[in-house]
Amino acid sequence: MESYTFVVVGGGIAGVSCVEMLCHLRPDNRVLLITASQLVKAVANVSQLTQILCSFDVEEQNYGEFSGKFPNLTVVQDTVLDILPESHQIRTDKGLTFHYEKLCLCHGARPRLLSDNEFVLGIRDTESVQVFQNKLKEASRVVIVGNGGIATELVHELKGVDVIWVIKDETISATFVDPGAGQFFLDSLQEGQTGGAPEVCKRMKYSSRDLAPNSSTCKGSALGPDWHRNIQTLGAKVESTARNVMVEFKSEVKRVLTRTEFQGCGLKESDKWQSARDWSVYIELDNGTVLGSDFVVSATGVTPNGDLISGHLFEQTPDLGIKVDDNFRTNVLDVFAAGDVCTTTWTNAPHWFQMRLWTQARQMGLHVGQCMNASLENRLQTLDFSFEMFTHVTKFFGYKVVLLGLFNGQTLNNEYEILLRITKGQEYVKTILKDGRMHGAILIGETDLEETFENLILNQMDLSSYGEDLLDPSVDIEDYFD
Repeated sequence: MESYTFVVVGGGIAGVSCVEMLCHLRPDNRVLLITASQLVKAVANVSQLTQILCSFDVEEQNYGEFSGKFPNLTVVQDTVLDILPESHQIRTDKGLTFHYEKLCLCHGARPRLLSDNEFVLGIRDTESVQVFQNKLKEASRVVIVGNGGIATELVHELKGVDVIWVIKDETISATFVDPGAGQFFLDSLQEGQTGGAPEVCKRMKYSSRDLAPNSSTCKGSALGPDWHRNIQTLGAKVESTARNVMVEFKSEVKRVLTRTEFQGCGLKESDKWQSARDWSVYIELDNGTVLGSDFVVSATGVTPNGDLISGHLFEQTPDLGIKVDDNFRTNVLDVFAAGDVCTTTWTNAPHWFQMRLWTQARQMGLHVGQCMNASLENRLQTLDFSFEMFTHVTKFFGYKVVLLGLFNGQTLNNEYEILLRITKGQEYVKTILKDGRMHGAILIGETDLEETFENLILNQMDLSSYGEDLLDPSVDIEDYFD
C-alpha cells in the first residue's frame, strides 16, 4: 500500500486543476491522481477577459503524458470503489489500496439518459463523442432532446443530416438565455446566419490513441469548451452541407421504442414526420407526435456521481450532489469534493450561484487545492474572489455569449426591470436592474461590454439617473464608466 499526502479522484477539469494547484503549492509532497479514463483534461491558454471572467482552452492528454508534468505527481488509471475514512484509505477496481492524508472527489456527473436503448446516446466525455461520430456517419435523421449547452452546440454544428430538436420550453437555449435571446438565435438559425467565420480551433483534439475497445463504457471526464470543433459533424447526406433543423417546442419524450416495439404497438409516425423507411429508434412525445430517427441524442442534463463512491458516507442533496462547505469539505473528515459531483451549501454571495459548467469546475478545482493545502496547515481558506459573481463565456450559433451575475433574474423573485438592445444578426444586450442597480446581464455578439457591466454589478452603482440611455448605442458607456 502506497501513501500520498493528497489523493484526487477524477481526470476532468476540476480534478486536474486541483492537482496542478497542489503540485504548485506542495512540490515536496506526494500527489496521486486517479482517473477512470486514459485521457485527462488540462486547462491551457487562459485569457482573463475581466477581473473574474476568463476563457480558456482544454488540452486533452494521455494520463501518462500528464503525469510527467510534475515530479511529485503519480497518475493511475483506475476506478475508486470504496473509501475507508477511519484508516484514510481508498480501494480501487484493480485491487489497489492507497493511503491519503487529504482526499478530494472530482469524479463529475453522468448524463440523464431517456432510455437504455442502444440508439439513445448521451454526450458527456471523449469516449461517448467517439460513439456519436460513428453513428452520425451513417445517419440521415437525428433527434436531439434537451435545451442546454450540448444540445444548442450540436444543433448548430450538425450538417448533412436532418435534425429534429425536441425541447420542453417555448424558446430554444432556455437553460442559459431568456426567450428574447432564444428568438435572436432562432432567427439566425432559420435565416442561415452565424456569428461570424469559424475561428481556428486550438483546443482539444479527440483521438483514439491508446483507447481500449470498450472505452465507451468508461466514466470519462466532462467535455470542455469548443468540444465539437475538431470532430466529424457531417451526416450521411454528404451532398448537402446545409443545416436542416426543425424544432418541436413544448414537448417532452413520453417513451422510446425500438423498431420491433414500434411495429407491434399500433402507432404510426405523425404526418409531418412520415418516411418510407424503417428507423432504428422511435420516440413518442407527450403531445402525441410520433417520429423515427437513426438515433437520439439525450441532452437533458446530468446527475452528480455522488452515489458512485461510498455514497452512504456522504451527506447529499436530492440530486445526489455531495454537500460541501465554503472550504469544499464534505461531512467526512479530510475528504473534500469539487466540480460537478458537489453541491455548495454555504450562503452564496448575492450575485453568485452554482451551475455545473466547465468554468466553475476550474474555479472549484483551483480553490479546493488551496483548501486542502490550508487544511494540512490546520487553517481555513477564504473563498476566492471568483465566487463573488457568476460569470460564464461560451459560443452559441457562432455568437460570443457572456453571462454575468443574475443574468436571468435568478433569486430576484421577478422584482426587477429589463433593459434591452437588439441589433438583428449582430448583438443582443440585456441588463437586469433592481432599484436602479445592475444585478445581471446577457451579452451576445462582440459587444465589448463585459468588463464595464461586471464592474457595475460588483460595485452596485446607482444607475437610476441614466434610464434607458444606459444602452443607447450612441453612448460609449464603456468609456463613460471606465
